Amino acid sequence: MSPLAIGNATPHGATYDGRGVNFTLFSAHAARVELCVFDAQGGEQRYELPGRSGDVWHGYLAHARPGLRYGYRVYGPWKPEQGLLFNPAKLLIDPYARRVEGELKDHPELHGGYDAPDRRDSAAFAPKCVVVADHYDWEDDAPPRTPWGNSVIYEAHVKGLTYLHPDIPEEIRGTYKALGHPVMVAYFKQLGITALELLPVVHFASEPRLQRLGLSNYWGYNPMAMFALHPAYACSPDTALDEFRDAVKALHKAGIEVILDIVLNHSAELDLDGPFFSLRGIDNRSYYWIKEDGDYHNWTGCGNTLNLSHPGVVEYACECLRYWVETFHIDGFRFDLASVMGRTPEFRQDAPLFSAIKSCPLLSNIKLIAEPWDIGEGGYQVGNFPPPFAEWNDHFRDAARRFWLQRNLSPGDFAQRFAASSDVFKRNGRKPSATVNLVTAHDGFTLRDCVCFNQKHNEANGEENRDGTNNNYSNNHGKEGLGGTLDLIERRRDSIHALLTTLLLSQGTPMLFAGDEHGHSQHGNNNAYCQDNVLTWLDWQQANSGLTLFTAALIHLRQTIPALTRDSWWEENDGNVQWLNQYAQPLSADEWQNGPKQMQILLSDRFLIAINATLEVTDIVLPEGEWHAIPPFAGEDNPVITAVWQGPAHGLCVFQR
Repeated sequence: MSPLAIGNATPHGATYDGRGVNFTLFSAHAARVELCVFDAQGGEQRYELPGRSGDVWHGYLAHARPGLRYGYRVYGPWKPEQGLLFNPAKLLIDPYARRVEGELKDHPELHGGYDAPDRRDSAAFAPKCVVVADHYDWEDDAPPRTPWGNSVIYEAHVKGLTYLHPDIPEEIRGTYKALGHPVMVAYFKQLGITALELLPVVHFASEPRLQRLGLSNYWGYNPMAMFALHPAYACSPDTALDEFRDAVKALHKAGIEVILDIVLNHSAELDLDGPFFSLRGIDNRSYYWIKEDGDYHNWTGCGNTLNLSHPGVVEYACECLRYWVETFHIDGFRFDLASVMGRTPEFRQDAPLFSAIKSCPLLSNIKLIAEPWDIGEGGYQVGNFPPPFAEWNDHFRDAARRFWLQRNLSPGDFAQRFAASSDVFKRNGRKPSATVNLVTAHDGFTLRDCVCFNQKHNEANGEENRDGTNNNYSNNHGKEGLGGTLDLIERRRDSIHALLTTLLLSQGTPMLFAGDEHGHSQHGNNNAYCQDNVLTWLDWQQANSGLTLFTAALIHLRQTIPALTRDSWWEENDGNVQWLNQYAQPLSADEWQNGPKQMQILLSDRFLIAINATLEVTDIVLPEGEWHAIPPFAGEDNPVITAVWQGPAHGLCVFQR
């Protein structure tokens, strides 16, 4: 191969034009950059990038083809106290790489030192980037664009969702292909969800600490290459991109959106003792938030924090999001530890990345969901994200659990959360859908474990049960663990029904955690991030079909209630909602704050949720009119018409006038 031509500064990454490949790399502080090309035997050939436009280095390699394996070596000063850690002994991954080959193993050569650069060459052990030629026929694919008011989100893990499914062909279980298999598409339609939110599918790595324990990162919140698909979920690495797009296309045809959980807050390089394989060696000072002593600000709890206020890093983040939307037709993103996105370093609603997203016609018109906190000072920002972001609402989660399981929440506080947490979200022109209501998620107890365990049981994680939250607001109903007497099982079932009904019939955007509709248990592990095994995989053959039907009926019922689907704030006397006591009278001021845990919620003047959250059977007088209990609270062929509901302890029922 001949030396590199100057090439162009755009597009970013490695781009094949039919005659050769253009390479670019952003680095504001490098002295020079070498492109390293590898043959099938691992032999390396180096080419200096001859062009520089601003902070982008570039070069063009004629006659290069897709499948070429490459990386970079970047030269510059080693001044740790200034955040400069250039070390050409370390082979580096292109941040824009569309495919990465090889795992990030815990090899000493992949670490870089701090006081002095580690001169051991890492090329033999480092993952390699692969040039991709990308062509795909989307046919007539179109985004479903489900209105927020009709959206019901289903959070799932690519592998865990289908790995044990007996009706999925064995060779594709746990893969991208399985997501779009007719069996899964039919299940999603039967359940009634409108959006599948996937835990990270970006190429991620297992932390060295987990590797030493014989464990792996299952959830995927440790990104290695933000533009590359995680290859372990593909039937073949060579066809991974098409497998994922086939699944998205099949889901879109069924009217189901695909939302990706994405990690734009840290990288798998972790702390200064972590692996040295990409951003750290390319431009550590630009990509990360650096303290005055050269160490990282660790606002993520993962060792480092991306500096998403730096212009070059903002551009990187926006191009990453656009890539997933344009190349894979993704309908939205859920952003992990999203307060980092607004740090300047203090959190600001007009932070550079927020402004860039809002001004982008593509990104501002998809679903954007923030996990509105990080662990740094001022990191808890629930309700403070700018439009068009929606947010996970932990106020709702805690209130639902406290009301039904702890029984220590007032009717007024419960109603505030039920009404889309207007005290938190009714500002800046935001709508009720801005609150993403959840009772459970990947992080924490499953729904079944909420009613079976008072304490976390995370011993399998190798941290002596120190990891995971202690604030679960759960209730084992008198016995720690699964199983028990018929009475115990029935009380737990009633609590699960109450929590699901609260979630799916509240104002806001509901998010259901996959497996909760099955009765899936993680046996009390509330931080199963490193459990790639039967603890987290859904066991479809043991699924509680009655609970699945109950959940599906609630989701379908939700879509018939205008007060929930029109996505407008409830106002006094607007016909959307009335709050009544057990005698069908408006709640008094005292009852709002100190009243018994019996109440009725009348929605759209036709749908009534009667609640008895006490430990005693209680008669609840329904409002005037003929009321019948509706599925899933009564059989369709024999509805119960009543004026008084005898509410069982810790129970609720939905009626229609």
